[in-house]
Amino acid sequence: MQIPDKNQIFPLKDYKRLCFLKNIIENPNIIVGDYTYYDDFEDIYNFEKNVKYHFDFIGDKLIIGKFCMIASGVTFIMNGANHKMDGITAYPFNIFGKDWLKVTPTLDELPYKGDTIIGNDVWIGADVTIMPGVKIGDGSIIATKSIVTKDVNPYSVVGGNPAKLLRKRFDEEKIKKLLALKWWDWELEKITKNLHYLTGKKK
Repeated sequence: MQIPDKNQIFPLKDYKRLCFLKNIIENPNIIVGDYTYYDDFEDIYNFEKNVKYHFDFIGDKLIIGKFCMIASGVTFIMNGANHKMDGITAYPFNIFGKDWLKVTPTLDELPYKGDTIIGNDVWIGADVTIMPGVKIGDGSIIATKSIVTKDVNPYSVVGGNPAKLLRKRFDEEKIKKLLALKWWDWELEKITKNLHYLTGKKK
């Protein structure tokens, strides 16, 4: 049985704009599952550049599951972009030092939405923006150029600015069964033997 190598950077021969993403990630706070791919019109190494405001001292993580499909220009805004909003101004005087440093907020005073978590088998279209702390459920599809500001339930198709539910991919009973099935956690041999079932292609 021949199965693509999850540890290859470029799984497609002579095509260097698509990679198995986990193999190029350097930031320890970005965690990517096996076989998730990133396709970039210019350079696959743009991915980490598009994870914005991801500061080590904040400690938030970007966690992406297995078998996800991420298109060019997808941007993740992390918690470092947040400003305090309970004062008259949201301007971050403290970061510029000198006497302004006296109003330095502690980390627990800054808005914090938690880790950004992308489930398994999620398809994210080109130029999507995902805001801090968003959770996207397994099997979801995010339409091109959407801005995702809220959590997305499993097997949902969402789109727009802000992204809203367009439709469910399956009825609730089937979604429940699929979430229990967790095909992405099967042994690779079992996945390979059942591709006709997973893809809807007749034998």
